[in-house]
Amino acid sequence: MTDEAAPVDEATPGEGHAGWRPLPPRARSLFALSHAMFGALIAVPLSFVALMSGRMGFGIAMIALVALAIAIGVRVGVRRWKSTAWRLDDDGFAYRRGRLFFRETRVPASRVQHLDLKHGPLERRWKLATLIIHTAGSRMSAVSVSGLDQDDAEALRDRLARQLDDDDAL
Repeated sequence: MTDEAAPVDEATPGEGHAGWRPLPPRARSLFALSHAMFGALIAVPLSFVALMSGRMGFGIAMIALVALAIAIGVRVGVRRWKSTAWRLDDDGFAYRRGRLFFRETRVPASRVQHLDLKHGPLERRWKLATLIIHTAGSRMSAVSVSGLDQDDAEALRDRLARQLDDDDAL
């Protein structure tokens, strides 16, 4: 698959509507980095305490633990990126992720209240975006999809907003 996914468009048959679309390859870096930072946040305080205790051998082992936690975080992030996909059809938006603990979320267009796009500094660097779909109801009142291609996220937002406007017109 190429780095650029086909844009979401009503006229595009097939993959944009019937099939699941993976996240773009450049989102892999964002997922790997965020999970590596999480691993480091867990292991670094432990190694700092070990170094302050004065036991050099224990401190070196803790530094190795930090490196291992970062490596595991990168691996988990890449696997999470690989197992994440989305789909938009006439009924609404679907989002799935996970391998061991698989989760699929379906948002019918009729439940969409409003939509937000969020672009953090790293997302802007890699031309990615986070689409936040606010829904009616109290449980899981928002679905957040990070790592989307910026153009796809804008097209998804516009298409879901049009579906929402069309439903309001009826």
